[in-house]
Amino acid sequence: MNSQLNKNKSNFVPLTPLSFLYRTKNIFPKQIAWIYGKRKATYFELYERCKMLALALKKIKIKSEEVVSVLLPNVPEMIEMHFGVPMSGAILNSLNTRLEKRSIEFILKHSKSKVLIFHEDYKDLVMSLSKKIKIKLIIVNDIKNHKLNNIDNYENFLSRISLSQINAQSDYYPKDEWDAITLNYTSGTTGEPKGVLYHHRGAHLMCLNNQMVWKMGYHPIYLWTLPMFHCNGWCFPWTIVALAGTQVCTNKFDGKEIMKSIDKNRVSHLCGAPIILQMIIENKKYKKNKAIINVMTAASPPPPSVLEEVEKSGFAVTHVYGLTESYGPAVICEWKPEWNSIKSSGKRAILKSRQGVNYPSLDFLEVFNPKNMKPVKRDGKSLGEVFFKGNIIMKGYFNNEPANKAAFKRGWFHTGDLAVRHEDGYVELKDRSKDIIISGGENISSIEIEKVIMRHPYVKDCAVIGMKDKKWGEVPCAFVEKSNSLLTSDLILNFCRKYLAGFKMPKRIIFQGLPRTSTGKIQKYNLRDIITKINGKV
Repeated sequence: MNSQLNKNKSNFVPLTPLSFLYRTKNIFPKQIAWIYGKRKATYFELYERCKMLALALKKIKIKSEEVVSVLLPNVPEMIEMHFGVPMSGAILNSLNTRLEKRSIEFILKHSKSKVLIFHEDYKDLVMSLSKKIKIKLIIVNDIKNHKLNNIDNYENFLSRISLSQINAQSDYYPKDEWDAITLNYTSGTTGEPKGVLYHHRGAHLMCLNNQMVWKMGYHPIYLWTLPMFHCNGWCFPWTIVALAGTQVCTNKFDGKEIMKSIDKNRVSHLCGAPIILQMIIENKKYKKNKAIINVMTAASPPPPSVLEEVEKSGFAVTHVYGLTESYGPAVICEWKPEWNSIKSSGKRAILKSRQGVNYPSLDFLEVFNPKNMKPVKRDGKSLGEVFFKGNIIMKGYFNNEPANKAAFKRGWFHTGDLAVRHEDGYVELKDRSKDIIISGGENISSIEIEKVIMRHPYVKDCAVIGMKDKKWGEVPCAFVEKSNSLLTSDLILNFCRKYLAGFKMPKRIIFQGLPRTSTGKIQKYNLRDIITKINGKV
């Protein structure tokens, strides 16, 4: 029946988040798209600059599906990258600005990047990399006007495109919505970083998801406290544009600056790891705006006490959970109306600290016993692994077939996270099967730190665990067995600085023998008990 009713140009257009800019530019051309200090731009101006970037990349022979890497903080140019790079047909690779040189070098080589657009803050790092990697470099100046040999200036790069060229170029749509739009590398929690490929379809759907689950409405004023390099800012660079909102950009900030920006710009929404919640609590006295501010938080589960305190400060918290491989948040603690009648704010905070239920475009969320792939009991006690299936799961890992086979085994995406499921179906994370430490929103591999420390000649053995921290949520704590009595904490830290990014550095070192099983495996749960007895931080 109706076998000849196939999709055609009239009834099928590939989904892409780029279409949101095309629409908003037509309807709200004079609406402010972004604010950065004293600078601002309308939607028409944003559209023109994104188109200039796309044409400029084509002019230097960047081909479809080639990779353009960027090393930028939360400045307006980063928003332009999220539209202009894919409008050229290229794939945007947003580099984690906190990574050490070795990891950035690996990513640029593995992704076969043709261009690196970087901010002046990272000039010295990029200059040292340029000696090892042949790549076109473009600098984004912010405060200073750097003029460097063989390095293009971003504004000059765009200025080579004329107005007539912009007007002559039609709006870009991918040939296939399954085409890659961005490439995001994981933090290398189980070895070298893995490149996660997003497609236009998934990014488009995530924008609709974000609006729906957060109940956002038109013209939100969104403050950038979440790094845009994190899963493309959980797809909010595109989401806010879809809603004709204003993005308030920030380079460096602290809790006091967050509050000042909220008051000055009448911010309605912001995202971030639990460290942002802590900043809010510590600086709540600076909040003059009496309106309720919406905060979306993820990473390590925020303690119920933090959730309770931040909501008393005039912020409504939405708790979400996801991974790089799921475009950011894919699970949300949907708040039920009947929970409003719970008088105890502590009990409400405990409910809100659960990870929750699937996003609309994550069709299936399950907690299985990984051995037999059967659902665990909904008793809040039975532990299993979290599995995803749906349209907001990555295309796959770039050029890494073994990792893809493992991730998509048995028709599900394996998260590697351990959780229980409650009677009402809500998921609650309990542990991470690969001992990942989440610190200030950054994933840190305990194994990576252990390998570095073990390279020190005075170290016999080492085990690293996450230790609870008021500011960062979790920080690495290293237990070390000495092979030489001359070994000190300072020697280890100085050694680690040569190989680890700052956020991966152990924040505490304890010298003692390591508890082991009969087969010689280190008992990390015993180490967590030791930390509890020492200072109650686990």
